[in-house]
Amino acid sequence: MGQSWLDLLFAHWRVPEEALRAVVPEQLPIDTYEGDAYLGITPFCVSGLRLRGTAPAPGLSSFPELNVRTYVSVEGKPGIYFLSLDADSSAAVRAARLTYRLPYFHSQIRVDADEEGIGYDLLRISDDGPPAYFTARYGGEGPELPVRDGSLERWLTERYCLYTLDERGRILRGDIHHPPWPLRRGWAEIETNTMAMPFGIELEGEPLLHFSPRQDVAIWTIRPV
Repeated sequence: MGQSWLDLLFAHWRVPEEALRAVVPEQLPIDTYEGDAYLGITPFCVSGLRLRGTAPAPGLSSFPELNVRTYVSVEGKPGIYFLSLDADSSAAVRAARLTYRLPYFHSQIRVDADEEGIGYDLLRISDDGPPAYFTARYGGEGPELPVRDGSLERWLTERYCLYTLDERGRILRGDIHHPPWPLRRGWAEIETNTMAMPFGIELEGEPLLHFSPRQDVAIWTIRPV
């Protein structure tokens, strides 16, 4: 499956590893950077969603999305574990739940972008998920950051697979292919953020912020590890 991710904000907070351990399946070892665990919130817009070898479907291929994510590593391969994913597309939510076994929820999301930044307002409306709200204005500034192996920003973002579980608790992995992230320093004015509250995780202090204007990705079918 191919798609492009536009105007993406990475907002990361250090969180206690034990708080994540309570909500991440025990089969998935939590990954840490210099002893610290992180939770990320990433608002963005999906564009050009399509199955391999097909063209994007009109009216179904573009929508806003927001992910709540943390980081795990299985058999030496670092990846992403999604705590929740919200999309302003009921069709995308249904398809991703079925195909990738991911905790997607339907949300009303309004995005207003201008030359000064991106306004983002999310209200979860799924009747099978806890309430969630996110309101912010964000953007990028300065030149593109260099790719430095071993840096925190690369550890957080350069992850080329996702992990989930099947109905028997077995680990599944979906590979993600894309070029290195074109990152800039980010800024954000976050007015409302309850995305981590359903997991009993309190986000304290100012987040670490990065911004990317575009990333083109291919996501492969999940398979047993």
